[in-house]
Amino acid sequence: MSLFFSNKASYLGVDIGTASIKIVELKEEGGLPRLVTYGYIDIESDIIRSNTPQTRQKVINSLKKVIESSQVTTDKTIAALPTFSVFNSIITLPQMSRKDLASAIKWEAKKYIPLPLEEMILDWKIIEREQGSLAANQPASEPGPKKKFFLPSFKKKKFDEPEQEPWDEEQPTIGQEAEQNIKILVTAAPKNLINRYLTIFKAVDLKLLSLETEAFALARSLIGHDQSTIMIADVGSITTDICIIENRIPILNRSIDVGGLTITKAIADSLNINLDRAEQFKRDFGVKANNEANQKGILKTITASLSPIINETRYVLDLYQGQENRRVEKIVLAGGSAFLPNLAPYFTELFNKPTIIGNPWDRVIYPKELEPILNEIGPRLTVAIGLAMREI
Repeated sequence: MSLFFSNKASYLGVDIGTASIKIVELKEEGGLPRLVTYGYIDIESDIIRSNTPQTRQKVINSLKKVIESSQVTTDKTIAALPTFSVFNSIITLPQMSRKDLASAIKWEAKKYIPLPLEEMILDWKIIEREQGSLAANQPASEPGPKKKFFLPSFKKKKFDEPEQEPWDEEQPTIGQEAEQNIKILVTAAPKNLINRYLTIFKAVDLKLLSLETEAFALARSLIGHDQSTIMIADVGSITTDICIIENRIPILNRSIDVGGLTITKAIADSLNINLDRAEQFKRDFGVKANNEANQKGILKTITASLSPIINETRYVLDLYQGQENRRVEKIVLAGGSAFLPNLAPYFTELFNKPTIIGNPWDRVIYPKELEPILNEIGPRLTVAIGLAMREI
């Protein structure tokens, strides 16, 4: 049910995952987001990989159901595109006039995006200037004088349309003030996927303000103003997304089709038991050693199932830290499987990095009596919370 009411605008974050739909509504109170309502529903459908009318209608019906049961009070919506469905790349360009920038980005993007650009929607954001007022160690969301920057989001605009005031009119060219090169985060998503989302949200009478990648929502809800270089490992039911956040900007993203359900199925197959009992074993034992777990072979099964996630995490760390003067300072776990017992200490030991379970409610006002349940479901709602925070 709806928890709070006020005259200020509120925003709904919608995370359509591969195994569930999660929603969170927030509104501003004293400059901070306050919880209005939340909800989630488990559905076994994958709108990203399947565009059949049956799948689409199933998502629409489920979204309507969770909106009604949660008593959502707004139609202003921000939704997330899964990490594995979006292409990201960082490109470097020399100084040039504003009118030439869009063409230059489009030309350069062809080298990194494996699909025809005619089939994609592109967006971009300046994240670093090698010289001048925006230094490499300055947060991109706190620009210097006479500069405005916006996070990439897929709104209802064509690529060739100008950005919404990316620079003041007094700054006619990029690269003034001794700035020689600029680094730009380019993001691209398939047009047919964007249209799929637009169809779904129109069908449930929600006003879709923007689409953004899950990585930005994760960074917003879990990191806030922390300027450290942080790895987020979002371990969901079916997929795991791993991203490196540098100066609060996701600059490296990877996704694999391994998640909590992979572990549950492995335990069920190993012990010849049903999924419900296997899930309970997983939650009871996790990655800790004890006699019962060892006797049943559960610990071995769990660690073996985790190995693809561990290997991918190590790969991303090596890829990033292999660059000069690059170092990840800590790891934050998110997703419904983040509470696998002893998973955070296991990561700390394996990677020699402080590892914690992220709490997306840290920057949200909510009733203290709801704290136990919110802490329990928080990892599942992390993306939806970050989406709803975008406009506040």
